[in-house]
Amino acid sequence: MGDGDTAAPHHVTLRTPAELADAIPYLLGYRPEDSIVLVALHDRGGRGRFGGRARLGIPPNPDDWRAAARQLAQGLVRGSERRGTRPAQMVAYLCQEPGDGETGREIMERLRPLAQRLREECGDLDVPVIEALCISDGRFWSYCCGGKGCCPPEGAPMGLPGTSVVAAAATYAGIQVRGTLRELRARLLPLETGAALEQEVALDTASMALVPRIVEDGNRAIVADETIELAELIMRRLAAAPPVADALEADRRDDRLLSADEAAALILGLQDRTTRDRAAQWMEGDEAAPALRLWRALARRCVGPYGEHAAAPLTLAGWVAWSAGDELEAREALAMALGADPGYLFARLLHQACNEGLDPESVRSFLRDERQDRAERTAPEDDGPEGGEDPQSCPRPDRRRRRPRPASSERAAPQRPASQRPGLDRPGSDRPTPGRPAARPRTRPLGKAARRRDNCPEGTG
Repeated sequence: MGDGDTAAPHHVTLRTPAELADAIPYLLGYRPEDSIVLVALHDRGGRGRFGGRARLGIPPNPDDWRAAARQLAQGLVRGSERRGTRPAQMVAYLCQEPGDGETGREIMERLRPLAQRLREECGDLDVPVIEALCISDGRFWSYCCGGKGCCPPEGAPMGLPGTSVVAAAATYAGIQVRGTLRELRARLLPLETGAALEQEVALDTASMALVPRIVEDGNRAIVADETIELAELIMRRLAAAPPVADALEADRRDDRLLSADEAAALILGLQDRTTRDRAAQWMEGDEAAPALRLWRALARRCVGPYGEHAAAPLTLAGWVAWSAGDELEAREALAMALGADPGYLFARLLHQACNEGLDPESVRSFLRDERQDRAERTAPEDDGPEGGEDPQSCPRPDRRRRRPRPASSERAAPQRPASQRPGLDRPGSDRPTPGRPAARPRTRPLGKAARRRDNCPEGTG
């Protein structure tokens, strides 16, 4: 580490496979499961410095391993090059827990061809893998030891959590390891309790009332205003609740503060993309935390045949998390949004931007402008001074002439014919409407919503 000067940067030098194995949760911010992880190393005066990271789920079919290795290696190298620094070397990790009747060593041997694929694909890009580790069942093995006896056949034990030099440095720097991705996703998955049936009934009922109003131009703006006002009410309610340290208990508390009817109205209202874009403006300051809690709670209420509706609240959750600097939750929420609806453009754009390491400030700035423009458009007009004074003696505030903006944040996408555009305002669309009356529930195959989220590499670059 550093020389003790708190103003100076602190460095940790990792020299052994054991230290590299202990470092993986702190490099990612969570404990990976069933994962291929690549970490870039950049040359800094003859010493390697950690750079970008990329992760993919381990494909269950070995025939897909070469393609997965190529996708991961190319994505990480190209992402680093976009930042102006090409990696000099790579460290690879294969993390998987044994199944029934398996041992960690059997996992290591079964994944050995995948480690070789990673080394070949990185070598083809002239970025050699200097270490490849398998982590399983509390032990690790090196695929690069070359039979020199550095790895016993049964594997070397991992250090106790929180006791390594990396853990000490991370604690000093305020870096937290957030458990596993499975635990993070659980905060965004649909409810499976008895409340799920009540929520589905509420969604059916709200669909009959709201969907006809949303698709009619005359009522669409009214529904949008009602949705925003209700969301603001719930956010104030959440913000006023006492804090809860445990994440699971905090989610349960938030669920109790949101009724099934309120959740249904918000979920359906957010299917209108212009309403969703207005909600996306709550992304910073005191609004961000209660907004994120609300979007998580709404994602959990997209139960049964309404699973595709989760794309809107999941995208909003991912956007607020990214805006707040939490790229881990952002990538997971956005990937889950694409799992719910692979064609959801807003999620796809944000997911790509987040994975490429772009600065969210450009999106924040745009949404601030949209919010200001809307405030100016909806502000009451000044009828002039009382008492018959000359209006010229009391000049009105300067209202700059602004160039018209598209109504949605999806303006960045290429314009397509109206017959191919997503959204509720597409005439003759075969895309499912935001909801259907209870007499005719949604019949879109749920298999589409279950596409593996691991098809999108995370954190490239």
